[in-house]
Amino acid sequence: MGFSVSGSAAVIFVAAFIGFGMFYSAAANSFERVNDAREDQRDRLLDQQNTDISLVSATWNSSGNDNLVVTVDNTGSETLSVDATDLLVDNEYRAGYGTTVDGDGSTDIWASQERLTITVSSLSSQPDRVKVVTENGIADTMVVS
Repeated sequence: MGFSVSGSAAVIFVAAFIGFGMFYSAAANSFERVNDAREDQRDRLLDQQNTDISLVSATWNSSGNDNLVVTVDNTGSETLSVDATDLLVDNEYRAGYGTTVDGDGSTDIWASQERLTITVSSLSSQPDRVKVVTENGIADTMVVS
């Protein structure tokens, strides 16, 4: 009787030890993932708070060739990506337009206090409104003149 009680107590102790080890690992990994997600969310919120843009102008057919030219200033402290910046013309998403940052058409970096010029040439008539949206969700809207 002594061995069977001791043996079953040892089996229960080993099972409890393994069970606690598995529970602790799962709980620690979950806690770490939640903390990483919260930290990423705080970083995104900080980037969003440091982002600001200002639409300077949106002109149609200024050069006589049916182009829409939108000029936007990066007035925030966050450096933005030109490729991650979106343009909506009359509530329609546009792609395939030309961009320059302070005259440089080959860069993807739109730093603070720089001017982005977007030229859309695939429009058939004058639009009413444009909206520029940054990668952080900050946007500005302007009526086309």
